[in-house]
Amino acid sequence: MAARAYWQGQIRLALVSIPVEIYSATKSGAQVAFHQIHEPSGQRIKYEKVAPGVGPVDTDEIMKGFEIEKGEYVLLEQDEIDAVKLESKKTLELTQFVDAHEIDVLYYEKPYFVVPADDLAEEAFIVLREALRRTKKVGLGQLAMRGREYVVSLKPCGRGMILETLRYADEVHRAQGYFRDIPDGKPDAELLDLAEALIEKKAAAFDPAEFHDRYVDALKDLIERKRKAKGRKIIEDKGDDGARSGSNVVDLMAALKKSMEGKGNTTAKKAATDKPAPRKPAAKTSAAKASTAKTSTAKKRA
Repeated sequence: MAARAYWQGQIRLALVSIPVEIYSATKSGAQVAFHQIHEPSGQRIKYEKVAPGVGPVDTDEIMKGFEIEKGEYVLLEQDEIDAVKLESKKTLELTQFVDAHEIDVLYYEKPYFVVPADDLAEEAFIVLREALRRTKKVGLGQLAMRGREYVVSLKPCGRGMILETLRYADEVHRAQGYFRDIPDGKPDAELLDLAEALIEKKAAAFDPAEFHDRYVDALKDLIERKRKAKGRKIIEDKGDDGARSGSNVVDLMAALKKSMEGKGNTTAKKAATDKPAPRKPAAKTSAAKASTAKTSTAKKRA
């Protein structure tokens, strides 16, 4: 079964309109869902929609209301909300183009695949895609979806394009308020060399398949053991992990050097031995030793 388009409309660039469809580029990962259970009876807890002084109500009797004063609401029906006129419901107009690095990562929210809606739209779609690729720019505009208007970015991705919803400025906290108290000093050069060597040691191409949700695996294992234990309580004490990341001051140099230990790790050895060892004084020759002994004997006679 083909995926259902999340939005259908057109991308407009000046006088050019390109019919497109967008599809969600992500999906929910593995999760362990729990229900609330009434322990004495073993029955699942359910929720009913009730009105104070009235009791349970039917779904068709429920309307959306905006509170303008305490206890006073303006009621709206769904078709009234759907009828709100907004051009961006069907048209994404690209109003600005920026370099990708100008958009802080904090603003990106969710990605979508963008494809031409039909064969007739393909030529214009490809022209826009390649123009963005050659100029290394990201297109910006606004798009209304599911009851909200988003700021969105548009950029090439393989044969298609990626649209990403962006957060508005008032939805993002200022980083300065969190980073203000972090010292601005320069780190020790040798520590920095070791840290860089450790990063190089663990550097690799990104492969998302290398990662999975270990917490979900642990929960599934717990559920299986609990089933076999027939309700007996199971609590494992694997020690206090906080000891590893607590506030104790550690010897950072020793910790970095230990992290770098490993067979054939020439990078680590080089980083750890960047500073030349102090030269030992040369051993005395036999003649020098004899001359010293004579001088000592003469002093004693005198």
